[in-house]
Amino acid sequence: MRLLAIAGGVGGAKLALGLARLLPPDDLRIVVNTGDDETFHGLHVSPDLDTVTYTLAGLSNEEMGWGLAGESFRALEALGRLGADTWFRLGDLDLATHIRRTDLLRQGATLTEATREIASRLGVRHAVVPMSDEPVRTIALTDEGELAFQDYFVRRRCEPRIAGVRLDGAEYAAPSPAFTAALAEADAIVFCPSNPLVSVGPILALPGVRAAIEGFGGPRIGVSPIVGGTAVKGPAANMMAELGEEVSCVGVARRYAGLLDRFVIDAVDAAHADTVAQLGVRPHVANTLMTTEADKVALAREVLALAGGAA
Repeated sequence: MRLLAIAGGVGGAKLALGLARLLPPDDLRIVVNTGDDETFHGLHVSPDLDTVTYTLAGLSNEEMGWGLAGESFRALEALGRLGADTWFRLGDLDLATHIRRTDLLRQGATLTEATREIASRLGVRHAVVPMSDEPVRTIALTDEGELAFQDYFVRRRCEPRIAGVRLDGAEYAAPSPAFTAALAEADAIVFCPSNPLVSVGPILALPGVRAAIEGFGGPRIGVSPIVGGTAVKGPAANMMAELGEEVSCVGVARRYAGLLDRFVIDAVDAAHADTVAQLGVRPHVANTLMTTEADKVALAREVLALAGGAA
């Protein structure tokens, strides 16, 4: 079974790892959000691509939830002494990734090609695919004005009240060729437990993507990133609340209306199953908290069983 996984952030990376443990490289493509991409110190930084890549490579810093294990920050400290802004924490090891990516892009490589090269060098065998080779930038519309997403999320720690999200460039940015191929060749689609607004939302905003998934003939499985009324990781719950949306698996299911056949919710949210079903999506109750690698593999196995490819 050929599977297309749609992912972004830590939760998406965790399920992607579980799926990669069960599926051979030719049967899994992981399409990743690039709306969070930004330029820091002249370098092209792709936070979601890196989180997924580092996780699959077994190199992620699980204590911090981002970056590489064993990081130090001497280069950043030196940049600070020279007057540079250092609120976005780029570690010494992590800088090598961004330097290499930027160099490849300057040589004429696409973001897809640069990502493939970096992932391969780090020993990742499954395809990690940027949603587009063209720039899309997530802008938070807040009570303090418009903020680039990393400004809102990292520098301001989601303190400004959010009123909406704008995706600059999304209407013109074609899905990457590898993404288009994955959509055409997939037997099933999985929405990983990623922020539906700013991790999955930019992917769905690309021309033709939502319509292609709505018309997809195979199983479409989603996993809720909201468990017990809160986000396991990241700002999803805070953003949904300030936008007036229900902060629950039901709120996420509403956002994915028309895109899912099955929706995996955590056991603590079993009482919401009937409401999810009323939205036209069949709920499936499971343990969705992925603390250990065994948890990630177990959840991936449940997802694959729902998709008809039990492993």
